[in-house]
Amino acid sequence: MHLASGTRPPGETARAGGGFGAVAAGLLRACRPRQWLKNGFVLAAPAAAGVLTTADGLRGSLIAVAAFCCAASGTYLFNDAADVAADRLHPRKRLRPIAAGIVPVRLARIAGTVLLVLGVLIALAAGWRLALVVACYLALTFAYTHWLKHQPVVDLVAVAACQVVRAFAGAVAVGVPVTGWFLVVVSLGSLLLVAGKRDAELRAQNGGEVTRATLAVYTPGYLAHVRAMSAGAVIVTYGLWALQEHTGTAQAFLAASLVPFVLMVLRHALLVERGQGEEPEELVLRDRPLQVFTAMTLLLLVLGIYLP
Repeated sequence: MHLASGTRPPGETARAGGGFGAVAAGLLRACRPRQWLKNGFVLAAPAAAGVLTTADGLRGSLIAVAAFCCAASGTYLFNDAADVAADRLHPRKRLRPIAAGIVPVRLARIAGTVLLVLGVLIALAAGWRLALVVACYLALTFAYTHWLKHQPVVDLVAVAACQVVRAFAGAVAVGVPVTGWFLVVVSLGSLLLVAGKRDAELRAQNGGEVTRATLAVYTPGYLAHVRAMSAGAVIVTYGLWALQEHTGTAQAFLAASLVPFVLMVLRHALLVERGQGEEPEELVLRDRPLQVFTAMTLLLLVLGIYLP
């Protein structure tokens, strides 16, 4: 395996200048705690069912979130260990702890294994069904790491499916049914975020080294088409869910939530066009208008679901 110019093999940096503290800090960063925001999808079904205010509902939801935080971090470690050579060619990913040599590949895999097992064990606290869903999530992510990520179009669906599994896990954890509207909205919203991520990755290449196999196949026009299709469809399905699945005061609040929801989708589209969609979770942490639209949507959802 040939390394990019100026890079070191995994672990060399840690041995040369970093002690235990540097490696530990790097390992924590490699677990990508900021991406735990994605586990907010786990709370979607319990929140929509109105059970987060009950003791059992809150307990089951928190267990599911904790299980997915561990499971997701474990898969990130394995994914970065597998992609270490490609990440060194990427202008931003080369700074990841494993690619930069701060965390040795072997240590990343050991820590990843511990986190995967811990995620399943935590899920068992809420029942074997949740543990099974977590196991299915792990199977999907491993299939993505070693095969699906190299298949054009399939890779988009696979990443979006991970978010759908998270949302389904929340429903399983608290024992509430999942409606077709719910799954469609989550699926389309996830596909929109993934398409925006690939679009930003394609823009970041700027004619340089291809760091992801599918980016050699995708074109800006195709990804723009996927984003436009997903954005339009998720707005329509969200509106139909708000207007057809609810009545009275709840319908009024949920119908009103469609306005900030549309603004949220449009703001995301603008950020992607500006090349800022590669890390969707970072957008929520950095972009103030997106934070405002998201907060307004969530507030109206809470009022519509819990106030009546």
